[in-house]
Amino acid sequence: MTSHEDTIRAFLARAGWGDAQRANLAGDASTRRYERLAGPRGAAVLMDWPRAPEAPVPSGQLSYSQVAHLAVDCRPFVAVCEYLRGLGLSAPEIFARDIENGLLLLEDLGDALYGPAIDSGVGPGGETLDEMYRAAIDVLIALQSGEAPRALPVGDGSMHEVPSFDDSVFRAEIDILLDWYFPVVLNREADAGLRQEYHALWSDIRPLIDAGPRTLFLRDFHSPNMLWLPKGAGATRVGLIDFQDALIGSRAYDLVSVLQDARKDVSAERETEMLAHYVARAGAELAGFDEEEFRAAYAALGAERALRLIGLWPRLLKRDGKPHYMAHMPRTMAYLRRNLAHPSLGALKHWLDRHVLVDA
Repeated sequence: MTSHEDTIRAFLARAGWGDAQRANLAGDASTRRYERLAGPRGAAVLMDWPRAPEAPVPSGQLSYSQVAHLAVDCRPFVAVCEYLRGLGLSAPEIFARDIENGLLLLEDLGDALYGPAIDSGVGPGGETLDEMYRAAIDVLIALQSGEAPRALPVGDGSMHEVPSFDDSVFRAEIDILLDWYFPVVLNREADAGLRQEYHALWSDIRPLIDAGPRTLFLRDFHSPNMLWLPKGAGATRVGLIDFQDALIGSRAYDLVSVLQDARKDVSAERETEMLAHYVARAGAELAGFDEEEFRAAYAALGAERALRLIGLWPRLLKRDGKPHYMAHMPRTMAYLRRNLAHPSLGALKHWLDRHVLVDA
């Protein structure tokens, strides 16, 4: 019987990388595994992502990955990657693929992640952080300039139907606060009445999120998934990874992700300046852009994202035994308060002040 390692070796041999040295790369919280390859042909990255069976769920119910539209194999990665490259953006070139076995041989974009630059206050080549953030906004303008693609070719004759940020994703995300922050941090359950109030508030806010033209957004457009490529120009200076969960929805989503980075401090001053820079660019270059509408969507999505993370950090602590994520809680709370200053979120702020932020 052929082992998965035998399959990998055969794949690399077919691709001309059979003699490369292999070293494990730090992975993420998913079932994906990565290796860095070095050999006569240079450097590359092996993505090893065989489709894993879904966790059992009660009959008639959907798994969380189905509800949240999370990728379960490499097909969405391939489809979105090729689309981004077609826009001239710096997603990795795919040198070889074995989609059936979940294997991709990718261009190595290096190690110059945005995170260390944010920590040090300067880019790897002496670039200012403002320059790096403006390049990230260049990416979003390029991504948002065309119509949102509903389906993308995978390259094996099939199509990847790009999901929308629909009510199933939305409700699953806002429930994380109720399901985990309340019992783990507040030491009480969110009862049916509280849940009904909270969902009703978000039903009123949701039209703000849905306003305006729709776009493909990358969903995890923040420092762990962005690399600095100084030899490029404009948007090409930002290397993109981890975009397989991309959805169709608001233009504000990815901007919130990068300007309210869950793992790195972004000052209110820099956020304000970069938001204004985006608004100026979008107003001049993107069809149907309305600044007031966009700023309301930005605040609403910022609050939704922050509240999801405020529930996620306790879940990682309690369920997954990863207490270090709780160190991000003060930053996330600070981002939440910035968003709640928007006048359209007054009712949500009042509810959170009574039930969540009393001692926060």
